[in-house]
Amino acid sequence: MVGSGALPAPGPGGREVRDYGAMAIGSQHLPGDLPVVPLGSSGIPVSRLALGSWRTYERMSRERGLAVMWAAREAGITFLDDARYNDETGEAPIPSGYSEVVFGELLRASGWQRDQVVVSNKLWWEFWPAQTPAQELAESLGRMGLEHIDLIYSETPPADVPLEDVVAMITGLIGAGHARAWGTLNWPPSLLAHACSIAAGAGVPGPCATQLPYSLVTRDVVEDPAMAAVTGARDIAIVASYALAGGVLTGKYARDPSGGRAAGQLDQAGYAAGAAAGRKLAALAAESGQDPAQLAMAFVLSNPLVTTLLFGATRPEQVAANVAARAVAASLTADELARLRAIGSADSSAQG
Repeated sequence: MVGSGALPAPGPGGREVRDYGAMAIGSQHLPGDLPVVPLGSSGIPVSRLALGSWRTYERMSRERGLAVMWAAREAGITFLDDARYNDETGEAPIPSGYSEVVFGELLRASGWQRDQVVVSNKLWWEFWPAQTPAQELAESLGRMGLEHIDLIYSETPPADVPLEDVVAMITGLIGAGHARAWGTLNWPPSLLAHACSIAAGAGVPGPCATQLPYSLVTRDVVEDPAMAAVTGARDIAIVASYALAGGVLTGKYARDPSGGRAAGQLDQAGYAAGAAAGRKLAALAAESGQDPAQLAMAFVLSNPLVTTLLFGATRPEQVAANVAARAVAASLTADELARLRAIGSADSSAQG
């Protein structure tokens, strides 16, 4: 079991946050014009794009992490996603969850008031049954230094836990004031529909959102008619993630196949379809004078099934560039969208 529910001592770089925290709070950032939409049946207003935290803040300096959050504020982003991730740097003071510690420090330093931002987190069920969802969330809240989460996603629960118990435990977190709403992470439509029926029968909140991968080369989950049916009927927001297929749709591998995390793996099964689509996308972007990453994100935003697009950024200019994809999506002609859809369509079930 990870953590004790209390914030650990600051790790490397933690002092910088405290040194410039007053400066951060005093900084003025005008909100951008990013649209705000309701998060499914919860009615919680969220920005059309959301900023994630996977493999980001614990890997960079506090100054850069804070600059990324400032850029998000300036762009009008109000939806932030965080979770407990295992340390991959070898330098964190705890083996898992340091991502939440750093996120909490940066959030407090950023100047956002708590009621100005929607924060989501995840239940992984990794240590069930020794750790209940209530205990798992309590430890995440302790590491983040927050009193509640706005949206708690549940990963697919263990097969031996009755779904009635899953719904009861998660909605109990809402009743206790530890979360405002709940959603699912990568649940199949049949399980999602079953959970909705259980919640309706019990008179408790059902899932209001589901986070799913969606990109030019990963379409089958979101575009599954069964998924569209259950999310539409139950007013469940689709939060699309992995829009750039792990970076292969940014165009960087078309420019330099040796750069980035996927270098040397582009011909392997897990990357081949995405790499091929990335090359076609880069060619289309060059032809139209646009940015490949923005076109890839515009494809996701153009789907009316998608409520919010979740992306990660390691530099403030990435935030601005990704937010600009909304304008690209709005400007796409029917012919341009058709050409986009043709890219990667033959391999749309690949994960990139």
